[in-house]
Amino acid sequence: MFLTKSAPDEAEPVGEPTGEPAEELGGEPGEQPRHLTSPLLLVLTLLTAVMFQDTIRRALTAPVTQSWMTVFVAVVLQALPFLVCGVLLSAAIAVFVPPSFFARALPRRPALAVPVAGAAGAVLPGCECASVPVAGALVRRGVTPAAALAFLLSAPAVNPIVLTATAVAFPNDPEMVLARFVASLLAACVMGWLWHRLGRADWLRPPARPSHGGRSRGAAFWESVRHDVMHAGGFLVIGATAAATLKAVVPAEWLRAAAGDPVLSVLALAALAVLLSLCSEADAFVAASLTQFSATARLTFLVVGPMVDLKLFAMQAGTFGRAFALRFAPATFVTAVAVSALTGAVLL
Repeated sequence: MFLTKSAPDEAEPVGEPTGEPAEELGGEPGEQPRHLTSPLLLVLTLLTAVMFQDTIRRALTAPVTQSWMTVFVAVVLQALPFLVCGVLLSAAIAVFVPPSFFARALPRRPALAVPVAGAAGAVLPGCECASVPVAGALVRRGVTPAAALAFLLSAPAVNPIVLTATAVAFPNDPEMVLARFVASLLAACVMGWLWHRLGRADWLRPPARPSHGGRSRGAAFWESVRHDVMHAGGFLVIGATAAATLKAVVPAEWLRAAAGDPVLSVLALAALAVLLSLCSEADAFVAASLTQFSATARLTFLVVGPMVDLKLFAMQAGTFGRAFALRFAPATFVTAVAVSALTGAVLL
């Protein structure tokens, strides 16, 4: 009786439709489910390219495409060496320099510690991805938050790698290097002093765990390098794509309309810097390609980007808490735009 009751489940007729896919019922013992594998996808892509080769050839030889590719390749190739060098140095500092060193080197008075911490960014290379965990480690080791935040904002913008990249990107405008240094350092110090005067302890949630998670320094260094190269490289490609698209696709009258208004041009490039989220070692080459805009507007792009962008907001919220990021990021944006516009009016 037991055997006859279980037999229908085990001896289902093969030829009769059951309404269920074969793979859901188990199928044959040696049968493999059909999936879209990488070789199959490659074959389909090549076949599609062969079928539409004439259309693809015409698209690639079009003047708009040629202009786009020229700008894209130029931006990426110019920025890539500085990006890699900056990532290596920032990873070394984040891993091998103990946070206690900064705590001993900074003055105890917050009003004096803020400019010292901001100036320390000029001699300690690091991108935005490295400055957030370093600032978190400083707060965890007892450094006053105002000084740690000033370092967080200044280090990605005024370090030697970034300034050298800016000089290469603007070979005929040495004033741009000075203006970027002055505006970025001043904006970082202003935000540090504002936090010291107006910030509240309950807005800031210091990180509670060590930055390397118990790993060896060598492992932490190479993991940081791999992460930052892939992360920053991806944003470099996005930024180069946007710059090339603005240069080659967007109608010239649109860009002239935005670039012709002094206020609108500054705000447009400030918003673009937030959306693109470029690495600071590469943003100068993107800014240099935006020749339709004024020098002050491009300076705003260079000052705002390393201080306020989408990835930085996420990292700050994860490190210091959402209440901190929701207050700190908008205030930093307004301060960076105002300081860069004022500095550009004076120096450029």
